[in-house]
Amino acid sequence: MPTPLSPEEIDRLARKRAGAKLGWYSHAAIYLLVNLFLFAISEYGFGHRRWSVFPLLGWGVGLAFHGISVFVLGTGSGLRESMVRKERERLQRERGDQ
Repeated sequence: MPTPLSPEEIDRLARKRAGAKLGWYSHAAIYLLVNLFLFAISEYGFGHRRWSVFPLLGWGVGLAFHGISVFVLGTGSGLRESMVRKERERLQRERGDQ
């Protein structure tokens, strides 16, 4: 069973999680604005091919990984906490066996 967090630790963790989520939302907004601009240039500006799909896809992969790290694997996520708990229990068993 995990040890209860102090109010200071809860506040620190909440601020860290909120900051990570705000960072992703900022990243997503900039991604959208820049890619809309690139699409407009691609469609109505230079060249006859739609080249804007390449930065859209490349940056989109990075944005997806950023989202996974924040919302799935981030500090306090269910998956991460479960893995930490299992490792803690395994280490405590190994320590108790010696």
